[in-house]
Amino acid sequence: MVPCSVVELRQYTLHPGLRAELVELFERALLEPQERAGIRVLGQFEDLDRPERFVWFRGFADMPARRAALASFYEGPVWRAHRDAANATMVDSDDVLLLRPVVPAGGFPRRSGRRAPGADSGRILVRILHRAPGADLLPLCTERVTPVLEAAGATVLAWLESERSRNDFPRLPVREDADVVVCVSALADAEALRRHHSLLAADPRWVEELAPLLRSRLAADPEQRVLRATPRSPLR
Repeated sequence: MVPCSVVELRQYTLHPGLRAELVELFERALLEPQERAGIRVLGQFEDLDRPERFVWFRGFADMPARRAALASFYEGPVWRAHRDAANATMVDSDDVLLLRPVVPAGGFPRRSGRRAPGADSGRILVRILHRAPGADLLPLCTERVTPVLEAAGATVLAWLESERSRNDFPRLPVREDADVVVCVSALADAEALRRHHSLLAADPRWVEELAPLLRSRLAADPEQRVLRATPRSPLR
């Protein structure tokens, strides 16, 4: 499988009550056609703190491959057939971060598996850190934050940072003013997530050293997304 050097983190705000409708449409009609167009759908999720949010990641080999794949899909017959139904569920689809994977370099985790109907699943925890101008943030995260997060029970799957290339498919906007570092980690279930936060709050390294050091290098408060994979999500 070709590694991804470009990843989109897409966060959609939906009309109330329509998330299940979009998930069903996405997984029935839009998943495989994107893959055939050259888009790696890395994972799609429900935001457990925001019932009107649908969050997903997709990846590309590089920026030219992204442009070609997006043109193939969005100018093709599958999107023309389903775009009205998909867009009818959405209030906003422009909250998009264009990223590049740093750890693992050139890659992004992909796990197989299908969630049983009605079953709970693990949690994917996404932390979005807004880097202050000139701040040396990434080495701090990958070298010092990762061990503390993992000691508190979170498996760190990837670190990503803003991709600085120009968005050459302007039909789909991205947040071009964003400068972020993003951590994607996995936990077994809701109890593991609760325990993770409790362990961090009790860890002097985190409370007294790393959390203040992180805050000193950020331009805004960190964002956190607690996600649950949809039934056909590759990442879970």
